[in-house]
Parts: sequence; structure tokens; C-alpha cells
Amino acid sequence: MSTSVPTSAGQLRGLRPDWLNDPKVWRTEILAGLVVALALIPEAISFSIIAGVDPAIGLFASFTMAVVISIVGGRRAMISAATGAVALVIAPLNREHGLGYLIAAVILAGVIQIVLGALGVAKLMRFVPRSVMVGFVNALAILIFMAQVPEMHDVPWAVYPLIIGGLALMVLFPRVTKVAPAPLVSIVILTVITVAAGIAVPTVGDKGELPSSLPVPGLPDVPFTMDTLTTIAPYAFAMALVGLMESLMTAKLVDDITDTHSSKTRESIGQGIANIVTGFFGGMGGCAMIGQTMINVKVSGARTRLSTFLAGAFLMVLCIVFGPIVSDIPMAALVAVMVMVTFATFDWHSIAPKTLKRMPAGEIAVMVITVVVVVATDNLAIGVVVGSVTAMVIFAKRVAHLADVTAVTDPDDTTVVYSVTGELFFASSNDLVGRFDYANDPDHVVIDLSAAHIWDASSVAALDAIETKYRQRGKTVEIIGLNGPSAHLHSRLTGELTGH
Repeated sequence: MSTSVPTSAGQLRGLRPDWLNDPKVWRTEILAGLVVALALIPEAISFSIIAGVDPAIGLFASFTMAVVISIVGGRRAMISAATGAVALVIAPLNREHGLGYLIAAVILAGVIQIVLGALGVAKLMRFVPRSVMVGFVNALAILIFMAQVPEMHDVPWAVYPLIIGGLALMVLFPRVTKVAPAPLVSIVILTVITVAAGIAVPTVGDKGELPSSLPVPGLPDVPFTMDTLTTIAPYAFAMALVGLMESLMTAKLVDDITDTHSSKTRESIGQGIANIVTGFFGGMGGCAMIGQTMINVKVSGARTRLSTFLAGAFLMVLCIVFGPIVSDIPMAALVAVMVMVTFATFDWHSIAPKTLKRMPAGEIAVMVITVVVVVATDNLAIGVVVGSVTAMVIFAKRVAHLADVTAVTDPDDTTVVYSVTGELFFASSNDLVGRFDYANDPDHVVIDLSAAHIWDASSVAALDAIETKYRQRGKTVEIIGLNGPSAHLHSRLTGELTGH
């Protein structure tokens, strides 16, 4: 009997992740979660104001989103909570119909996200070019900084030295020791200074009243009718798309930073589950938070689900147990943290003169367009869509010019062979019809597609049009050299694309 205990304990240790046995990792994850929780409080309150709900609604959402996504999400160490993008989408619904409809929309949005995740919407991320990703990151850094500007405008003069002092601490403290995260040290020191010296500056408590108890689950207070569904459906669908877009982009960014892979499908479904749970607990919903994720991953060095879970858990503990202390934290301390996040997030290499000289003009244009649209609309999802579409148009225009046609006539002048090279799709095939000499070619025309590939119906329609023009002049056309996929597409569509 005595020998079975060590064996069982050893088996249990083998089932646990390696990081559970590393005290250094534990310390990093716990302190990172605490820093993120402190930064989440004013953000959640601000987003609650945008959505037009009580601050507790945003704080509850941040708590449930972080805790649930830490378990069911696909990207470790990523932070999900109440966000500004979601708040902007659902604010009109709350304003026109009330909180019950808002919560019902959050639950429906979660269901939609699960369905979209199961259908493989995450695979669309492969179509987001690197130039869009860089623009997304840079726009994000700009938005994070712009969100801090109101906290530095029309405030007591003492705010400015506090911000400068906080930034100095975060730059210098890691050179002395990395035992504790510099942002946490900065927040603690600045809070002690302002409280001890009685310095009157804006604090977290000025943003709104913190909750004093845990959220209680329940159903949304709405009539369960078709009218309710038609009312909330547009908002729920918009919230689902915006939330997934931001979450998947954030997951991709963290993948690059940590040099690890994550399951985007699991993340999509996980976001849906988290929103459903959040809705049933009376929260305003949310998605991945880039700023807090950068604090967690890039500034604090967190790499596991523990930091995400603790960010949500600490958030409620800080609000309920340590509410009076948290309320005394100067906003200047949190502004300093977010400004540091801005500098850490921005891809400075992307705007270096050396880089700009080597980058193709089209890719620079896509990056700039993405940044401009995101900053102008204050919506990361819209910027990513516009940037991706722009990149696809530029790519299509570039590839369209790669298709070429050369003609060789037999010595006996009875046959002409046209050799077509390149990719044939809607952009390149539009010019294809005009590359043939219908009037002067001999009676037998061969179109050799050995060095080409047919991608779409537009190319098949162009080939049909060429055959029709030759047939009208009593000449025959023979198409040769089609590869397997091109031959299959051509045989399936030829003659079927026009009604005359």
C-alpha cells in the first residue's frame, strides 16, 4: 500500500502543466493578473458610460469574460473583458429599449459567435495580409494613447509629474530588479505618494461606484417574442462580428509576440460561450482587449491561462473587498501604464525610413489606410476589413498584368497557336478577349493554356466569347493544355454563362 502513494502522486504531477511546478512562473502570472485587474477597473467603468449602463454592469462583464475565456478560450494569456467597440455597438439598443434588451442581445451575440466559430469563420484570418496586421497594431497603439488624452486634459497640475514619475519608474525599475512587474510597482508607489501627501488628483473612485457584491445569474427582463428577436438580432450580429474580429486579430498578434500557435476556432467558440455566461450574469458583453492583453503579455511577461483567470478574479476581489483602497488609486498611475503600453505596442520598425524605402508602395498604402480608417472610425474591425479589401484590390491589379498572350503562326499559314501564360481570373481575363486577331487569323486557332490556370467563371466566359467571335467568322478554336482543376471548371461552365 505504501508504494502506491508515490506512484499516484508522480502520475498526477505528470498530468499537470510544467508551469505549475515553477514558482517563478507562478509569481509572474499572479502579479500580471493583478496589474491587469487594476487597469481593467477604470476601463470597464468608462465603457459602461459609453454603453449607458451602470458601472457595475461593465465590471461584471469584465469579471465573467476573463474567468470564462481563461477556461474555454483558444489563446493563452489573452485578456477578454468589456470593450469600447462592443459598447459602441450596443449603446443605441440600450438607449432605445433598455438594459433587458441589451443583455438579451449579448446572449444572442454569444450564440452567433459559437455558430460562426463552428462554421470556420476563424479561417478567414489567413486572408489578412501582414501590412493590414501592422496597420492594425499601429492604429491600436494610437487609439490607446488617444484614450488617455482626456485624462491629461483640464486636470490639476500634479497629474503631469505623477505621469512622468510613473513612466520613469516603469523604465528604470526593471534595470534594478524584475521580481515584481514595473507597472504594479508604479501604481503602488504613486498611490502611496498621493494618499500620504494628500495630493488632490482624479482617482479611480471618481469614475464611478464600485460594486459591493458578486453578480447573480438570471434571465434578461424582456418578453420572449419574435418582436424581441427582430429588435435585438441586428445589434447581436454586429456585436458578434466586431467581437470576433478584434479577438482573432488580438490572438494573431499574441501568437506573433509569444512565437506560439493558438486555436482560432476554439477562441471563436470560447468568445461566444463567455458572452452567453456574461449575459446571464447581467454583464454588457465584450471581447479580447488589446491594451490589457499587451500589459499582460508584453509588459508583464505572462504566458498562461492563470493570468487571465486571475485578472477577472482579482477584479472582483479588488472591487468588493478592497474597494475603498482601489478608489484612491490616482488615474495618473493608470495613464502612465497605458502610455507605456502604447510605446510597447507600436511597431516603430514599420515607419523607420530604412523600412519605408524597401517596402512596396502598395503595402505602405495598405498600412496607412488601415491606420487612418481605424483612427477615424474608432473601430478596429472596420479598419481591418477596409485594409484587407484594399490589399486584395492592389494584389488583383498587380496579378492581372502577369497574364500574357503570344501568337505563333504555322509556316503553311493554316493554323495559329496562341500561348497564354499567367493566372486567369476576373481582373486578368477582362483584357484577354482583345488579345486575338479574329479577322486575320487562319481558319484553325489553337489556344494553349499549359502555362495558365483558370480560377473563376469570368475566365471561362472570356474563353467562350473568344470562341464565339471566331465561330462567327467560320473559324474553329481548339483549347489545349488545361490542367486538371482548370479543365474541370471549364467543362462545367463553358456554354452555360450566357443566355444567347
